Amino acid sequence: MFWDQGRLKKLIEDRLSDFHVILVSNREPYMHVYKGGEVEIIMPASGMAIALDSLMQTTSGTWVAAGSGPADREACTHGDSLMVPPQDPKYKLRRLWLTRQEERDYYYGFSNQALWPLCHLAYIRPRFDPGQWETYKAVNRKFAEAVLSEVNEPQHTIVFIQDYHFALLPRLLKEAEPNLVVSQFWHIPWPNYEIFRICPWGREILDGLLGNDLLGFHLQYHCNNFFDTVDRTLEARVDMERFSVFRQEKETRVWPFPISIDFGRFETWARSPFTDALILELRHRLNLGGVKVGLGVDRLDYTKGIPERLEAINIFFRKYPQYQQRFIFIQLGPQSRLHIPSYKQLNALVDSWEEEINSQYAQGRWKPLILLKDHYTQEQVVAFYRLADIMLVNSLHDGMNLVAKEYVASRIDGGGALLLSPFTGASRELTSAYTVNPYNPEEIADTIFQALEDQPENKAARLAAMRAWVQEHNIFQWSARFLQALIHLPKED
Repeated sequence: MFWDQGRLKKLIEDRLSDFHVILVSNREPYMHVYKGGEVEIIMPASGMAIALDSLMQTTSGTWVAAGSGPADREACTHGDSLMVPPQDPKYKLRRLWLTRQEERDYYYGFSNQALWPLCHLAYIRPRFDPGQWETYKAVNRKFAEAVLSEVNEPQHTIVFIQDYHFALLPRLLKEAEPNLVVSQFWHIPWPNYEIFRICPWGREILDGLLGNDLLGFHLQYHCNNFFDTVDRTLEARVDMERFSVFRQEKETRVWPFPISIDFGRFETWARSPFTDALILELRHRLNLGGVKVGLGVDRLDYTKGIPERLEAINIFFRKYPQYQQRFIFIQLGPQSRLHIPSYKQLNALVDSWEEEINSQYAQGRWKPLILLKDHYTQEQVVAFYRLADIMLVNSLHDGMNLVAKEYVASRIDGGGALLLSPFTGASRELTSAYTVNPYNPEEIADTIFQALEDQPENKAARLAAMRAWVQEHNIFQWSARFLQALIHLPKED
């Protein structure tokens, strides 16, 4: 019996009905923008936000996040809060407000110029700025105050923190309210000790994370790296039988919970008349009639292997000229973090690859590479998934990569081929994908050719196996496993 929203809701009603769930993330699940003089609500195209929205609709709790939309303040109906989703309100969204300096130093600064490259093996040197670290600490305190203001009964409150933006928050919450149940899911990889030790504030980060009762990573490998890092950095006892860390007589369990998606939501979107109509419109507008389509869907981030991917496309057309005018590669790549020099450089490099490939191979109306940097809703992205004969996910290093799972869930026709880097967490689960080494563009080009030429029944069998896995191991199962682990945590004395 698969986990779905109904089964998760029953678990919550049976075992957690006395608990108030507070989820904390930097990014909000819904944001408000101005459009034509009116305030409109949109859902950012974030796999994490969409997955966790399904969880929060089931718990009817509170989501605390930074307000980022230009109309967010105006849209709040009760102070800094409102009920979401708008069509059928299920939970409370509590917004807090960051100054431009806080956003620059905490988010673009320490989070994404220090922690992000530190945890991803993409060979970008982390930047450790003392001023940004001070702002990171201050913003963690600001979030702690917002969370605590939402707590009525600490012993009946579960705080579920998301990601690397809040390494210090668990300890701050526990010091203020020891009876809170505090948990965190770290969505990116955890590096080995030799890499982590270069961080000047590593001890404070580890101590902050050990404020959690339960700390989750995608993979056991990341848990093991964390255990080793703690063991070699702090005065703490690592218990590998319990998969726990004991520090100052308090236990933090560190367990793997591979995150997933709401399979049913993507299936529903894939079957919708809206998607069918958008596919027809895209085929006409992008001149996709009679050609095979390849697809990449990523933020423009240096961990995603986009320049290597485009180099592979260049090699593919040179090596397999029979696919000129018979194959088009579409890269959806919304720009992000352009305040950071390495992201500006990446954006320029991607633009130069687009110009080189199209100038070399384009003929008539046919362009081999289409680069789309616009913002697309998740429902719009599903139309691209359904269009794509091959989906290329060649991340250099990725905690999970939900795009791979979204593509599999969206292929209701049983067609399509997923090409997947072994350096993604998803590769441990989607074992029927075609494997590509992201550091070897020629291998990627050859595998694109292999997937295009492979027998339809072989591709269908590969996809069916992956669809079955993702359908069973969905976001509701992930949520249930995490919540069940929390239920069985020992109570504070």
